[in-house]
Amino acid sequence: MEPVTLTTGRLLLRPFGPADAPAVHAACQDPAIPRWTTVPSPYGREDAERFTGTAAPEGWRDDTTYTFAVVLRDGGTLAGAMSLVRLDRLRTPERQAELGYWTVREQRGKGYTAEAARAVVRWAFRDLGVERLEWQAEAGNEGSWAVARAAGFRREGTLRAKLVRGGIRRDVWIGSLLPSDLPPEPAGASAGADAGAGPAHEPTPYLPYPG
Repeated sequence: MEPVTLTTGRLLLRPFGPADAPAVHAACQDPAIPRWTTVPSPYGREDAERFTGTAAPEGWRDDTTYTFAVVLRDGGTLAGAMSLVRLDRLRTPERQAELGYWTVREQRGKGYTAEAARAVVRWAFRDLGVERLEWQAEAGNEGSWAVARAAGFRREGTLRAKLVRGGIRRDVWIGSLLPSDLPPEPAGASAGADAGAGPAHEPTPYLPYPG
């Protein structure tokens, strides 16, 4: 599909482009991001250029991953990235997708990722026809769970030894969000805005994210 842009009170969620490569490269030097996500480690400039110039745009074009750059409306600073992944399940009777994200270290603790998540999940339910969203993170990733919880997800349990990282099998938390879990959309809110965005804390990023 053609990439879309979403707005919230403080944020602009737009497609990544080649000009974002320096900011993505700088963000992914934070050791917490490769620790909790699937981005390469070490993360080189060529990785950022490939992601912003090729992988992210191809995800939109091929309907495999819809990835947003989360930037501040005031100044355009990159705050993080947010994706809808596993979109193959959206084209089946399951009508499902999965939400993934990471946050720039300097922008954590300000509620930006939760604000962006609320906008993306409403868009997914309203415009894409998603009937169930999932969230997964390595067990112990309290920061990712804080964001998911603030967006309305309910944690369903633990998938034992599901993830292999560094040759070690690790447990994974899983949660879900249904359209009926969301509060009513604020009166007058447009398709591109989430007027109900509020503060939350996201000290660490999300687990599976395409780097």
